[in-house]
Amino acid sequence: MSAGAAPEPEAGRRGFTFPSALTVLALVTLLVWVIAFFVPSGSYERDADGAPRQGTYRREPSGLGFTDRLNELFLSPVNGLYGVQDTRTGRVAPDATGELYGAAGVFLFVLAIGAFLTVVFATGALDRGIGRLAHRLRDRGALLITGVMLIFSLLGTVEGFAEETLGFYGLIVPLMLALGYDRMVATGSIILGAGTGVLCSTVNPFATGVASSAADISLGDGIALRAAMWLVLTAVTIGYVLRYARRVRARPERSLSGYLPGDREQAAVRDDAGEPPPLTGMHKAVLVTVVLVFAFMIFSVIPWAGALTGESDAAPYGWELGWSFPQLAALFLCASILVGLLTRMGEQRFTQTFVGGVGDFVSPALVIVLARGVTTLMNNAKVTDTVLHSIEGAVTGAPSTLFGLMVFVVNLPLAFLIPSTSGHATLAMPILAPLADFAGVSRALVVTAWQAASGWMNLWVPTTAVIMGGISLARVGYDRYLRFAAPLLGLLALLIAGFIALGAVLT
Repeated sequence: MSAGAAPEPEAGRRGFTFPSALTVLALVTLLVWVIAFFVPSGSYERDADGAPRQGTYRREPSGLGFTDRLNELFLSPVNGLYGVQDTRTGRVAPDATGELYGAAGVFLFVLAIGAFLTVVFATGALDRGIGRLAHRLRDRGALLITGVMLIFSLLGTVEGFAEETLGFYGLIVPLMLALGYDRMVATGSIILGAGTGVLCSTVNPFATGVASSAADISLGDGIALRAAMWLVLTAVTIGYVLRYARRVRARPERSLSGYLPGDREQAAVRDDAGEPPPLTGMHKAVLVTVVLVFAFMIFSVIPWAGALTGESDAAPYGWELGWSFPQLAALFLCASILVGLLTRMGEQRFTQTFVGGVGDFVSPALVIVLARGVTTLMNNAKVTDTVLHSIEGAVTGAPSTLFGLMVFVVNLPLAFLIPSTSGHATLAMPILAPLADFAGVSRALVVTAWQAASGWMNLWVPTTAVIMGGISLARVGYDRYLRFAAPLLGLLALLIAGFIALGAVLT
């Protein structure tokens, strides 16, 4: 057994093993399906944009019998992949007519990037490049962790960089292992770095932009408070991960994630007195291609006009691409072929490597589909609006000093049910924002409290693809990730409450 590895159960004894991500999502799906039987169905009247009108909630039968509900449960993974939301009824079904509701785009993106990374690793360029980078940074690992988290957090607060981080696990996990850390350091650097940025979204069009528009305020309203939150919470989160990283590097046996076979051996490069072999011309070409592909991915998804002008409805610049997951999937499919051509891999070896990479990433891709399937169950059972109605009654008439905190608290369960920030904002803000007028606080504070609740929940809930897909890619157990993140989550919640209370006082 490698040094620092998790203890193995004794022969003849079966120790408890926490379920895999797929099993966790399957259990959550069953739980939500059962709960939907006991939550009354209902709906709000909608305006032209599809937003609910305050005070118009009414009980409304879902129209689903027991057989229909069984069918919804049966089809939930299918709806999670390519279900379409009917423009008239709002129901999600594979054969409906309307907009795509499923996660087909993200599903193919994960498979495409898995194939790309597998092809790249097959060239040996990343292995050698990571070895040389680890050798040079063997005494500056903290600088690497800080840089990764700061960049991800900045992208998160500016443009909601979250699902896109799924493409970076294949690069960062081996690098952290080579530097003597464990898989939890890589997981925390990615999830908590980007997640804290999204939690403190300043000009993120997909969270702050959508919510501000629904609240009928400018994207710039409340930006000072959100910027202060971002600076403080990002610094605290980076410090938390660095503290754990220093501890696990000095004492590997204290790792919360444990070590898989070969993990500890990757750290040998850090202690090797000799410099790793130099990069060949082919290796350099592959590494440059990888850097350019990821840089282009980041450039292609940022809504530059909204981010630079602070206007959520700003017309895109002529050079903006506005790409999403379908285009990104195509990008990585083409990039895989390009790497194969640059390295003269050969048709048979390339196709075998490509297909093998797709197969290796099917599991995290299915996790994403199941997570989306949970939300389709809630949507089709018509219980989401019932939850919104209970929130409407809870916050009405609250004192101004407590109103923001109540908005934060009541949005926590809603964020669990609707992990999509834009979907959550579209449903909740038209109801919550007008309530701020009665409480005597600014609508911008409601936006800040709402996005903080959504962002905080999305740091750990098992209904979001960012968490379940991420830990699956990093091969870290969900229970161990919760144990790692729990103290930080408590600290962030206290800091959020303080900022929201301060915002209410300054209103």
